[in-house]
Formats: sequence, structure tokens, C-alpha cells
Amino acid sequence: MSEYAQLMTDVANQAGAAFRHSRRAELLTLIRTQGRLDVAGIPDLLGVSAETIRRDLRSLESQGLVRRGYGVAYPIESGAFEPALDVRMNINPEQKQRIASAVIPRIGEAQTIFIDEGYQTQLVAQRLPLDRPFTVVTASLPIATLLAPRSNVQVVILGGRVRGNTLGVADHWPAKMLSTLTIDLAILGANGVSVERGMTTPDPAVAAVKTAAAEAAIRRIFIGAHHKFGTATFAKFAEVTDFELLITGHELAASMANHFSITGVPVLRV
Repeated sequence: MSEYAQLMTDVANQAGAAFRHSRRAELLTLIRTQGRLDVAGIPDLLGVSAETIRRDLRSLESQGLVRRGYGVAYPIESGAFEPALDVRMNINPEQKQRIASAVIPRIGEAQTIFIDEGYQTQLVAQRLPLDRPFTVVTASLPIATLLAPRSNVQVVILGGRVRGNTLGVADHWPAKMLSTLTIDLAILGANGVSVERGMTTPDPAVAAVKTAAAEAAIRRIFIGAHHKFGTATFAKFAEVTDFELLITGHELAASMANHFSITGVPVLRV
């Protein structure tokens, strides 16, 4: 091959690589913006073949940026990315309703409850029984606002820096406040749940609050949609074995649930 032909080949390869990078960046942005994306509709959105999209998704998955399952692609949260609260509302909404309903019978006799930030936990707060008193400690402004008018609920809102994307309070101030409390039950979420890496979240400042809440609580229950399982994000805040129960949707594969059985912590799929 002549030097000119080689140069043209190199230029074409570089142009192709740049185009693939641009397309995959666009694909990743779509998945992150929507919170989940049906794989079948992506070729029409981007004007490429289904096989091209499959290759792109495999590449993004190998980089730890997305996760595929049941014809859907989900973004994997990291230290550089975490979806906003309004996006979370559109990710597996029906499953999250089921999970929230399953928590209520398992509150037991708890009277002081920590309810974590997030949309999933807001659904739990909405379902708190009306027939007995509770003291709810939370780092979530939406949850505090939701529960404050309730006559049977005393709300304790933690103070600190408010994160704009989740309206949750973070940093060392709420963690310090939690260290002075004893809580009957903590209802906690996570961005990643892994046997090997434990419970994780993208922001270390949020992890500090979750760790403090877990340490302050006598009992701990995890709630989260099935796509959180088998993944890990940036900052660890607890071990799986710190929890008495993990509640998720029946969409979680039985094989994945069984994988967690080695920890001795039951997984309830609802």
C-alpha cells in the first residue's frame, strides 16, 4: 500500500472512530436523560441498525456506563453521574410502588424511623400508617414536606448542604446529628448493591449520611429496584450483612437473588 493510500485509510479509520464515539456519547446521554431506554426503539432514534446499537451498548456496558436487561438499557450511576429526582420517578415506577407497599408491614413496632432521600423512599413515606405516632428522621426535603402536615408524625429534618438534583441533605453536619440519635429502623436506598462491594452511592458526602443512619439504627431494611443489584458505584456506606432484609421487585432474576443468599440476608422479591 502506498503512503497516500495508508494515509487515507488512517484518516478514514479516525473519522469512523470519531463517529462511533459521537454516536455512543449521544446514546449514553439518551439513556441517562430518560433513566431507562427501550432497546427496540433506539435504532429509529439514532438512524442506525439494530446490530450497530447492540455493539454500542456492549461497548458502553464493558466500560461500566450502562447495564442491559430485558430489552432495556439503564445508566450505571458513578462518582461523575447521578440521575435527578424527576428522572428517577420514571424508572420502574410500578415496581417501586410494589416495593414501597411491601415495606409497611415490616415496620413492626418501630416508632422512630430514618427515611432515606430518594423517590423510592418518598413512596414509603406516603404509605406510613395513620393510626399510630411516628418520629421520622430524614435527609430529604420532599419527604419532610410531605410528612410535616401529618398529625401523627413528628418530622426531624437533618441540616446541611442541599443537593440540587435530589433535594437531599449531605456532608458532615447531618452525619454528626445522626451520631447523637438512636433510631428504631432505618429504611435505606443505594445506587449499587453488591455482595462483594456492599452498598454504594456515587457521592461520598451522601455515603457519610447513610453510614451514620445505618450506625444509629437498631434495624435496617434496604429497598431498591432490581437494576441496582449486582452493581457498585463510587462510595461504600454499608455491608449487605448490616441489613435484616433487602426488598426489590420480582424482576430481579432468581439467580441474582440466590447469589445474595451467601450473605445470609434474605431478598424479598415483590
